Amino acid sequence: MRLALFTDTFAPDVNGVARTLERWSDYLRAQNIPCLVFAPDPAYDKSYQASSTVERFASLPFFLYPECRLALPNPLHVRRALDAFKPTVIHVATPFNMGLFGIHYAKKHHLPLVASYHTHFDRYLAFYNIQWMVKMLWRYINWFHADCRYIFVPSKSTLQVLKERGWDEKRLAVWTRGIDTKSYHPNVDRALWRAKHGISPDSYVVLYVGRLAPEKNADTAIAAFAKFQRDVCRNAVLVMAGDGPSMETLKQQALREGVNVRFLGFTALPELQQWYAGSDVFLFPSSTETFGNVVLEAMACGTPVICADTGGVVDTVQHEWNGLRCEPGNADSFSKALERIYRDEGLQSRFRARGLAHSMRQSWDAIFEELLTKVREASEPEVRSLIRHIRG
Repeated sequence: MRLALFTDTFAPDVNGVARTLERWSDYLRAQNIPCLVFAPDPAYDKSYQASSTVERFASLPFFLYPECRLALPNPLHVRRALDAFKPTVIHVATPFNMGLFGIHYAKKHHLPLVASYHTHFDRYLAFYNIQWMVKMLWRYINWFHADCRYIFVPSKSTLQVLKERGWDEKRLAVWTRGIDTKSYHPNVDRALWRAKHGISPDSYVVLYVGRLAPEKNADTAIAAFAKFQRDVCRNAVLVMAGDGPSMETLKQQALREGVNVRFLGFTALPELQQWYAGSDVFLFPSSTETFGNVVLEAMACGTPVICADTGGVVDTVQHEWNGLRCEPGNADSFSKALERIYRDEGLQSRFRARGLAHSMRQSWDAIFEELLTKVREASEPEVRSLIRHIRG
């Protein structure tokens, strides 16, 4: 098997999709399966080293998600690279320019085609006041995936959403996410860590990790924390690790609320692990996740989790068992959850232990082994091609 992967985001981009796809391509090569990636130039990092296994193209930022790029590939370059590589299966990971090239090549050369669905872009539209595009976007998304033999989704919740939209359940398969427990773990010298960052030993640290953008509901985190700090715990500290277009708006909100918020900006390993493990609770109100990698990362670091009761995070966080789920967008609900965990040490301990146990079971190798089995199945010659909608 020789797999060509088409994506509009890839390492060194730092979002969850890019990191997952990088792991997938690395896993394939470790199994002696050639993999050639077609991706845009990185969104921010121009110091990356060119690789013979990644074909790069000029790109523009996608307005809904600037970390995801709209590539401007040279068709002749793509075709020559593919003809030299001779793929036996095409994997399209994003429904933009690169994915369209992958679909076209699969049709023209009668190759098996699989896709992975990573993002509910339709749920982003309301946050940018363009919800009128939802029907048009879904028509395109349906068309884009119509001829894929398998469509891999990150959670059972996402699979159910697509099934309810009329997608064929036989073509849907869960490709969940794993965790590298060597990078994410509970080990931290709390006293030293707090002293290093000027945090008093008796402070209660609430952590948010993620993109600072409207669709992540980071404003709900600040509003919930403000109520919690005002009514319950005066010495609480909110730490927000991440960057994005809402940074200045959120800073202004924090000033209006009069709360103690630390904005770290983009935070990478190993520092990120220290923030996870050193914090008292992880607050993640995003309502648009198809999986929510940061929730699993927090669990692996032994941090109790509070999240929204919607999207892919519900597959990871079992309410009242290994975390708390709250009404999406309801700051009061999140504030009450913060208070519950703060006041109940037994609940904190149970959530830490159960979250850590769950994360330890999420082996990347086992996940990729299952995915590879599905891709091989899709590549079997007796599986008749379903490709209909693109003319060669």
